[in-house]
Amino acid sequence: MATIFKPKKHIHHSLAQRLRDLSMNMWWTWNPEAQALFNELSPLLWRYSNHSAVEVMSDISDEELESRLRDHEFSRRVHHVIEEFDSYMAEPSTWAKSHASALKNPIAYFSAEFGIHESLPIYSGGLGILSGDHTKSASDLGLHFIGIGLFYRRGYFQQHINADGWQEELYPANNPDHLPMELVLQPEGGRLLNSVEIGHSTVYFQTWAVHVGRVMLYLLDTNLPENDQHFQELTATVYGGNIDTRIGQEIVLGIGGARLLQALGITPAVYHMNEGHSAFLVLELLKNELETGKSLEEAERAVRSKCVFTTHTPVQAGHDRFNSELLTYALGRFWNSFGLSHEELMSYGRVHPAEKNELFTMTVLAIKMSRAANGVSELHGHVSREMWKELFQDKPVEQVPIGYITNGIHTPGWATAHAHDFWNKRLGIDWTDKLMEPKFWKKIADNELATDEELWALRYSLRRDLVDYARRQKFIQLGGTSLASSHILSPDALTIGFARRFATYKRAPLVFRHLEKIIPLFTDPKRPLQIIFAGKAHPHDHEGKRFIQRIIEISHRSELNGKVIFLENYDINVARHLISGADVWLNTPRRPFEASGTSGMKITIHGGVNLSIMDGWWREGYNGNNGWSIGDDHHVNDLESQDELDFESLVQILSGSVIPEFYDRDDRGIPHAWIKRIRNAMQTLLSQFSSDRMLGEYVQKYYSI
Repeated sequence: MATIFKPKKHIHHSLAQRLRDLSMNMWWTWNPEAQALFNELSPLLWRYSNHSAVEVMSDISDEELESRLRDHEFSRRVHHVIEEFDSYMAEPSTWAKSHASALKNPIAYFSAEFGIHESLPIYSGGLGILSGDHTKSASDLGLHFIGIGLFYRRGYFQQHINADGWQEELYPANNPDHLPMELVLQPEGGRLLNSVEIGHSTVYFQTWAVHVGRVMLYLLDTNLPENDQHFQELTATVYGGNIDTRIGQEIVLGIGGARLLQALGITPAVYHMNEGHSAFLVLELLKNELETGKSLEEAERAVRSKCVFTTHTPVQAGHDRFNSELLTYALGRFWNSFGLSHEELMSYGRVHPAEKNELFTMTVLAIKMSRAANGVSELHGHVSREMWKELFQDKPVEQVPIGYITNGIHTPGWATAHAHDFWNKRLGIDWTDKLMEPKFWKKIADNELATDEELWALRYSLRRDLVDYARRQKFIQLGGTSLASSHILSPDALTIGFARRFATYKRAPLVFRHLEKIIPLFTDPKRPLQIIFAGKAHPHDHEGKRFIQRIIEISHRSELNGKVIFLENYDINVARHLISGADVWLNTPRRPFEASGTSGMKITIHGGVNLSIMDGWWREGYNGNNGWSIGDDHHVNDLESQDELDFESLVQILSGSVIPEFYDRDDRGIPHAWIKRIRNAMQTLLSQFSSDRMLGEYVQKYYSI
C-alpha cells in the first residue's frame, strides 16, 4: 500500500525546522501572524513570489535562519505561531466531532481546480475559489476530508494587456520545488505511479500531496517520461487544449482519482463530484462493483448510494458533451472491461437513451449516478430543475430531485491582516470560530463594540491600501512611467470594485452603456467616484476580450483619467486587495446566469457593501438595508431591453442613494447612514454566507444520508 500523508509530529524538531515545515502546510494562508513571519524574513521575495512561504524558506540558509531566530522578539513570535498551529492540528473538540460523527470514512471531494492561495496557481475562476474555500472549511470543522484535483504545471494563464488594450496570455511553468506540495511515495520510497487507459494507450500519473490544515489535497500529474508527449501535456493548463485534451483530463481526474484512492487504501463514505468534470469516476466505481459479482442493477444502486453531485453552471453550453466517436475512442479499452454494450454505456450520459445522435453529457452521467444533486443558490436550484427536468419525466418540475445549498466563503482566508486585527480586538480572537452562529454577529450593532468613527477609520485605511496597491500595479503595468503617479485614484473617493471572470454574461461594461449619463457621476468634484476593474477573459472568448478592451478605452478618456482603472493579471492576491478596499462591490450578471457568485460575500468583513443584480447569492442575502439591488426579482427575455432596464436602475441607485449616502457626513466627517448599512450587512451576511455554514449543510443534507 502507498504512503498516506498525515500531519507530522515535530516535538523534537528545532524551531527553524518547524518554521520550514509550517511553510508546507497551507494553514498559514489563513493565519496573518504566520504570513507576517514569512514576509519579515524576506519582504521583496515575499512580494515578488506572490507570497510563497516555500520560496522564502527555500531562499534562506540554515545559518541565516538560525541568526534571525536569535532575535528574542522574532523567536517569541515564531514560538507563538507554532503553538497556534499545533493547537489547531490537535484540537479534540471540532465541529465534526459533535455533528458529523456518523461519517466514519472520509469525504472525497473531486474538482477540476482548487484555489487555495495565489502561491499555488492551479485555478482559473469561481469553481476553483469555491473548492479551495470548501477545503479550508473542511479543515476548520475537523471533517475527515480529501480533495482530488489535477496539478497544472503551467496553471492558468498570466494576463498581459498590450498597447491596443487587448488581452494576451502567457503560460510560465510552475516549479514543483517552489510549491507547498510533495510527491506521494510507495512504502519503499519510490514515487507512486497509477494509470488510466485513454484510447489505445496507458497513461501514467504521479500524485502530489498538499497539506491544507488538517486535510489533504491530492493533485494528479501526467507530466511523466513514461507518457507520450501529448499525454504529458494533458495536465499542463487549466481547461486548456481542445476537446481531446478535455476528455483526457476528465478521465484522469475521475477514473484516475478513484484509482488513486484505492491505491492509498482509502474507502470514502461519499464521493462529491463538482461539475461533470469528474463524473467518469462513477464508471470506475460501477466497474468495481460489477467485479464483485453484483448484477448491473445492484451495482448501479451501490454506486448511487455513495455519490453526490453539485452543478455550478446554469447554462446548457457550460456542460461538457462528447460525441459517440470520441467517447468510443477515449474509453474503448476501459469499456471493454465492463461487459456492457456501447449503447448501454452511452445511455448513462444521455437524457434520452434511445436517441442515437444525442451527445454524451457529463452532467447527465453525474445526476443519473448520484443519490443527491444540488445547485449552489436557491434560484440556481430552480434553474437546474428546469434544465434537467427531462431526466425525470414522471415528476413535475418542482419535484425534480435537484436541491440547493448556497455557496459561502472561507472568511478567515479572505480577511486581510488589518481586518483580522480590527475584529480580534473587538470580538475576541475566536471570532473566526463563530461563523456558524448568527446571534454572535448581532453584537456588531453595538456602537460601543465598534464606534462609527472606528469603522470609518477602518474603511479609510483599507481604501487607502487599495489605492496604494493599484498605483504600484499601474506603475508596473505601464512600464514604470510617470503616468502611474499619485493622480491615479484618490483615497478619499467613493470606490467601486468590479473583479471577476470577463464572461460576457457578467456584463462588465454595463455601467458605461450610456456614457453621457454615467460620466457626470464620475466627474463631480464635490462627490468623487472611481471604479477599479480586474478580470480575465477565457483565451478563446473574443467577446470577453473586447469587454476588457472597451473598459480600457473608456479609462483613457480625459474626463475619466485616473478614475477608471483596469488592473491586469487578476488572481487571488489582486482579489484580496479589491474586496478589502472597495466601498461598493458591483455585480451586473445577466440574470439568471450567475449560479451563485461569491466575490461580493468577501467584502462584508471589511465593511464593504454590495450593489448587485438580484441573482445568485444576493437574491437571498439582500434585505433592503444591507446593500442595494439593481432591478428586482424578475427579468425579461429580450436582452437589449433587460440591459437598458438594468443600466437605468444602476444609474438611479448610484445617483439617488449610493453617492449621497456616502457623502452625507456629520461635522466630524462621519457618514452615519452609510455606517449603519455596513453594520446591517455584517449582522445579516457574515454567518449566512460562510463556507462553514455551507459545509455544515452538505454534511447534514448530503454527506450523512
